[in-house]
Amino acid sequence: MKIALAIAVGLITGIISGFGIGGGSLLIVYLTTFAAVDQYSAGGINLLYFLCCAPTALIAHIRNRRVEWKAVLWCSVAGVATSALAAFLASGMDTDLLRRGFGVLLLYIGFRELFCKSQKSASRE
Repeated sequence: MKIALAIAVGLITGIISGFGIGGGSLLIVYLTTFAAVDQYSAGGINLLYFLCCAPTALIAHIRNRRVEWKAVLWCSVAGVATSALAAFLASGMDTDLLRRGFGVLLLYIGFRELFCKSQKSASRE
């Protein structure tokens, strides 16, 4: 029964991830809250999970011509550079400070999603 539930959660969060909604975040919540997996292991499992789900979603998006290759190039270059810089800076910082900063960032993003209209939805009205 426990294995069937884990497979069902993996399947559902995989489908949600394919739509770009954030199924990996839901997987971490399931693993840490209901499956009693520690946070670091859940993060590692989520990365492995992403490596399995992402190629399938990417192939579907390429087939549907939803990939803007020019943006991919710029985002990849910027992402690699800022990730390396952030990892270097984070290695010398207190982890408690990093946790709090990440929490503030998540709150900001959440409030912005809830209370700010996007350009696309504003133009439809």
